[in-house]
Amino acid sequence: MEPVLSPADAALSVRVLAPAKVNLGLRVIGVRPDGYHRLESVFVPLDWSDTVHLTCSSQSQRRVHLVNRQVSKGVSSRLLTVPEGEENLAHRAAMGFLQRADLSASVQIELTKEIPAAAGLGGGSSDAGAVLRGLAKIWPEALPETEMRALALSLGADVPFFLDPRPALVSGIGEKIEPLERFPAFSLLLANPGEALSTAKVFKAWDVLAPSLTPARSGSTLRALSAFLEVEPTESGLGLAAGLQGLLVNDLEASAKRLCPSVGRLLASLKESGAKAVSMSGSGATVFGVFDSSESARGAQKNLDLGESGWSWLAASQSAR
Repeated sequence: MEPVLSPADAALSVRVLAPAKVNLGLRVIGVRPDGYHRLESVFVPLDWSDTVHLTCSSQSQRRVHLVNRQVSKGVSSRLLTVPEGEENLAHRAAMGFLQRADLSASVQIELTKEIPAAAGLGGGSSDAGAVLRGLAKIWPEALPETEMRALALSLGADVPFFLDPRPALVSGIGEKIEPLERFPAFSLLLANPGEALSTAKVFKAWDVLAPSLTPARSGSTLRALSAFLEVEPTESGLGLAAGLQGLLVNDLEASAKRLCPSVGRLLASLKESGAKAVSMSGSGATVFGVFDSSESARGAQKNLDLGESGWSWLAASQSAR
């Protein structure tokens, strides 16, 4: 039975992993009247995570305190810096949960950052999703699922996915999530030029370019990608990595390259390193190559041209549980 915090209880704690994700393809389908972009993308969680440790205790007032600890494993600590206080998505997620559930409590968040910020890997959104999942473990009856999803979407388009991070076709503005149950594991080499790239600026640049671009057709490339991924590579007659080539279309790549030319350089370097398929994750600046094995990805990492401040990371996709 899940713990329920009452005024007489001691503090309760829970530890939750907040995985990074990559986008296997991203199509911009259109723009809504309210300015939100309608998207289609396959979201895939990785075996690279931040860690969220929550400690909750009863208080007469709602309080949230966040402490950020950085774990710099080959990534500059500068890229692990996140906002403090109410500007941090994890902080906002905790306060939003308490407010919607009408709970008076203190929530202490110890956030251990490994995933770089503004990298197209969903780190901040994943932290927020992990906070919501953790609080739902402590107060399992506090919010119905519909309220939890509404809260997640109000925090950001990627946050609903991280309420249950598993491979999925995501569409709309992030609220439509279709899990991909038969999802194969594969090896990735992530690369980033060491530059943070603002999602808002990338979309703004896309809006400028949009009139000259061919509009994406809803359900075309991403549906084909989803169908391919749910077929075992042996059944498809193609190797998984090679079969992805041509399906990993990211409509934001052109605008990201305008703002950060190093994105194009890294994509070319990944191709030269032997990747079977390459693409950009989210709004960048992280790009990735798909490899036949972890050994070939590790070999490619040694020859990757990262520039002066770039970083790379070996990762594997996480399949449906």
